[in-house]
Amino acid sequence: MKKYFKYLILISGLFFISFSLTPCLAQEDSLENSQEQILNSAEVSEAEAGIEVETETLSNIIPEKASFNFNLVRILRGLLGMFILIAIAWAFSTDRRSISWKIVGIGLGIQLILAVGILYVPAIQVVFEIVGKLFVKVLEFTGAGVNFLFGSGDKGEVQGAMQNFAVTILPTIIFFSAITSVLFYFGIIQVVVKGLGYAMSRALGLSGAESLSVAGNIFLGQTESPLMIKAYLEKMNDSEIMLVMSGGMATLAGGVLAAYIGFLGGDDPVQQLIFAKHLLTASVMAAPGVIVISKILVPQTKEVNKEVEISQTDIGKNILDAISNGTTQGLKLAVNVAAMLLVFISFIALVNFVFVKVGDWTTLNNLVANITNGRYNELSLEFILGYGLSPLMWLIGIPVEDITLVGTLLGQKLIMTEFIAYVSLSEMKASGLFSDPKSIIMSVYMLCGFANFASIGIQIGGIGALAPGKRILLSRLGLRALMAGTLASLLSATIVGVLMG
Repeated sequence: MKKYFKYLILISGLFFISFSLTPCLAQEDSLENSQEQILNSAEVSEAEAGIEVETETLSNIIPEKASFNFNLVRILRGLLGMFILIAIAWAFSTDRRSISWKIVGIGLGIQLILAVGILYVPAIQVVFEIVGKLFVKVLEFTGAGVNFLFGSGDKGEVQGAMQNFAVTILPTIIFFSAITSVLFYFGIIQVVVKGLGYAMSRALGLSGAESLSVAGNIFLGQTESPLMIKAYLEKMNDSEIMLVMSGGMATLAGGVLAAYIGFLGGDDPVQQLIFAKHLLTASVMAAPGVIVISKILVPQTKEVNKEVEISQTDIGKNILDAISNGTTQGLKLAVNVAAMLLVFISFIALVNFVFVKVGDWTTLNNLVANITNGRYNELSLEFILGYGLSPLMWLIGIPVEDITLVGTLLGQKLIMTEFIAYVSLSEMKASGLFSDPKSIIMSVYMLCGFANFASIGIQIGGIGALAPGKRILLSRLGLRALMAGTLASLLSATIVGVLMG
């Protein structure tokens, strides 16, 4: 790591300079907020005249459509953030001279086009809205099964104490896994993945196998997608394996994506659809983003085979067998998620208990309360992660008032899992902690993907079982893949932040 020391110093210096500019930006934000307050005062006057006003806080409501307002400072800040993210990847590259900046430019361009399309182009918005409505319908269909199993009373609906995470959210994972298995059985997913893989292979110069894997990760999990290319894994070079791993770190599987829509959107179908579109966009945008970062970290230096062929995978003898297999896999995933949440949330409580005691003995709790103006009353994991990662959050364009909240979310994602982070995001959103809805949307993009330390072990075990000869390489590239997945999601969040008003 010594050879990276000077680059770490350079990046740290840029962080310091950027964070030192925060007061200037805060002054600008306060000016914008004062203008908004003047406008809001007019709305209050109307409310006093008898016009009904929504009682929900602003931060609990996500607008259906984004509006672009030209702001030079915001754009420059976003460009600085993108430069820093690319610089971090460049600093840790295995071969900086072999980096293809053409691929970097094309990949970033595709990310930008996708973001502009989903935010402002009606034709593209319609496509994502249709797919988003399908995900919302999945939640409704799952509700029918949940009401049958857990419903009570005359209406046969889940009521009272039964309205909890385990009953209302986890069944979505099981049902969507069964749907995915059926779609795979009929070859629908393979056709979509092959089309996307072909396009990425031609546009970005990827091998057919690695492009298929990245495309598959948009719909499937980090160990399921490599099944489509299992015949090619042993023959892949370092750069290809790196992208296979990184793609799994940067995108979301369909089953958990449906669950996130459920608890981020709550019971409001409009909010569910809004989050469905953003989550889908985040997973799609992450594909070209992770290609950019992966090919900087481990550049391609060899000729690649651009043939696009999907390995045959037996997922069922007939449709009923496919549904059964998908249900079994979904049940395993749901139980795993439930156990993971129980353990990690309990560990958070344990760690925070230790921190609070240390804070009492050292009077750090009073210091924390003073320097945060009461936002944090004691030394805690949330405080450490929030303030430790806040410079990075400022760089990518998070509103200044929310940088510690979003920093906490990124820390939770890396150390624990993105599921924990999305649960925290939904709780923060419901509590009205965010000062700007933009922070919520950017967090959705930032948290997209399985980039956490546990995923390194999952990939070594899962992909290593398909290609035993690559197990050592998988373990050697694990941390770089984690970095690639994280930086790709941050790139998506930065681009969306620049485009949002």
